[in-house]
Amino acid sequence: MKVEQISIFIENKSGRLAEVAGALGQAGINIRALSLADTSDFGILRLIVNDCEKAKQILKEKGFTVSKTEVVAIEVPDRPGGLSEILQALDSFGINVEYMYAFVERCGQNAVIIFRFDETEKAIECLVQEGFNVLQGERLYQM
Repeated sequence: MKVEQISIFIENKSGRLAEVAGALGQAGINIRALSLADTSDFGILRLIVNDCEKAKQILKEKGFTVSKTEVVAIEVPDRPGGLSEILQALDSFGINVEYMYAFVERCGQNAVIIFRFDETEKAIECLVQEGFNVLQGERLYQM
């Protein structure tokens, strides 16, 4: 029930983001979800892609620093209060969210929220127990 995510450390300067996207596109790698956080000097680009290992290899060959992380993808109805319900369930179990980002599925009926937790296994158990749909990585890579 975990999803592989790659994190790329990039300089905060013109063209670096385009270089990452171009390299992945030329290699046939499809970006399924992304998040970009920056400071004045560098950024961290987090990606869910359809082929994590190939993406890591391509980007490392281009000189980027790349790491792989396990995150959790949760499907939630795309309506007011959906996120709040998840966060309240996690809080009741004392689980901390390190970061998160979301995207809407093509059908527009559900959102998928990507979470990084301090206690991943405990978070998955909590979410399943509370009735949330925790997605398998394979489903997310092919959406």
